[in-house]
Amino acid sequence: MYRSLISLRTLLLLIVLLAGGDPVFAQKTAKYGADFLSGGVGGRALGMGGAHIGIVRDVSASYWNPAGMDGIGYPEVAYMHAERFAGIVSFDYAAVALPISAQSTVGLTIIRSGVDDIPNTLNAWDAERNQPKPNPENFIERFSAVDNAIMLSYARRLRDGLAVGVSGKLIRRKIGDFADAWGYSFDIGAQYQNDRVFLGANLQDISTMLQSWSVNKAELAALEDFGQEIPDGGTVLVLPVLRLGAGYVAPFNASNLTLAFDLDVAFDGQQAYVLNAGDVSFHPRIGAEYLFKNVVALRAGISRMLIDDTIGGINLTPNVGAGLRLNQFSIDYGFGDFAGLTADLGFSHRIAARLVLQQPRMARPE
Repeated sequence: MYRSLISLRTLLLLIVLLAGGDPVFAQKTAKYGADFLSGGVGGRALGMGGAHIGIVRDVSASYWNPAGMDGIGYPEVAYMHAERFAGIVSFDYAAVALPISAQSTVGLTIIRSGVDDIPNTLNAWDAERNQPKPNPENFIERFSAVDNAIMLSYARRLRDGLAVGVSGKLIRRKIGDFADAWGYSFDIGAQYQNDRVFLGANLQDISTMLQSWSVNKAELAALEDFGQEIPDGGTVLVLPVLRLGAGYVAPFNASNLTLAFDLDVAFDGQQAYVLNAGDVSFHPRIGAEYLFKNVVALRAGISRMLIDDTIGGINLTPNVGAGLRLNQFSIDYGFGDFAGLTADLGFSHRIAARLVLQQPRMARPE
């Protein structure tokens, strides 16, 4: 009985958490309503702690800062796979970016984050007899909790070194046959660079992300036998986040050292980060990359700085990484503790690949 109750309550908790609300959430603001999109993409960026808003100049800019796609001279394709929470959560990212004129670039990004093979014990328990049905394994089904996102991006060069961009996002969230949601929003970004200095800004979810949830109560009716309240559908709002970034590139003979700093300004009242002012929280990230002869890269960064009462101080989330560039192809690896040094949630491994279709006929038009 205890194990079955745990499974049922876990199912309800999963629905409530992924919905970002309470059991009844007709309309509310969610602190973590689209958290699956906040983990970042790209081996280079994640190896540098996610400090990438100002310095990104490749296909991954469609995620970090759409204005950065202006740095693309040829079509680019990227893919990344990551395992989070000790392999429980599988994360996949794919993107393509294409320069279409001397001033314009378009991009497409697809993201999937999911927990697969979750046991559903609802039909394996006999509520009237208060015990499992005979041969309960025959009644256990499995399902997935999956978040998907599609982003369409456009970048426009205003003048040399200055560009702006916009991304439209459509998300689809599904928890087996129990609950699902659609959501949409927009990001706008800007980026400036000269030979060594990079500056960037991205206003994420400027339109406020709207998620419309529906719950299949018939599939969850068995929860009521255990006194569990079934959540209603409704609308969840995810507030905008202002992401600022700066970078500096210092050349050393045939090598470069890149230093980057990002600061997210959030208005959702999380109050978990080092700096807070009322409902406004400030999330800093720092990163560095040493690129040797434009072939081998070594990276390190800090992706989170949280207040941790259990240690009486600041809990840091470090990241390290490495990369290898071979002509038009590059592969990058990022490693980090997903939730901080004192958390027992396992490590995160990220492997990413990028292909630049560097052919004369595919070059950005003059």
